[in-house]
Amino acid sequence: MNRTVKYIGGIVLIGVLAVYALLDPARSALFPKCPFYVLTSLKCPGCGSQRALHALLHGDVSGAFSYNALLVVSVPLVLLLLYAELLRKKNPRLYFTLHKPGFILSLAGLIVLWWIFRNIFSW
Repeated sequence: MNRTVKYIGGIVLIGVLAVYALLDPARSALFPKCPFYVLTSLKCPGCGSQRALHALLHGDVSGAFSYNALLVVSVPLVLLLLYAELLRKKNPRLYFTLHKPGFILSLAGLIVLWWIFRNIFSW
């Protein structure tokens, strides 16, 4: 990944985080409603992620956890994945470990289990 792409990606990320910090997804029409929830009244694995991100950016970890616990516990993993991507050439072992099919399938399985769990237990 070249430097220009990294810089543009960083700027976009900062912009998105600024929007989520400034606007409350629960109150703003800018943020879309989950189509899966609208159609089925069931929560998808990502339901509440926008509100959870807003809460995290305001330091409200417990509020974020109540909106989407998987997002909150995934933050360290996301940071690790970003680190591995940014330093892919300097630390290829970490990058390739995190991109092995077994690891990716485990994450997919965890997401499906979260999806089932949150709808059975109304969490």
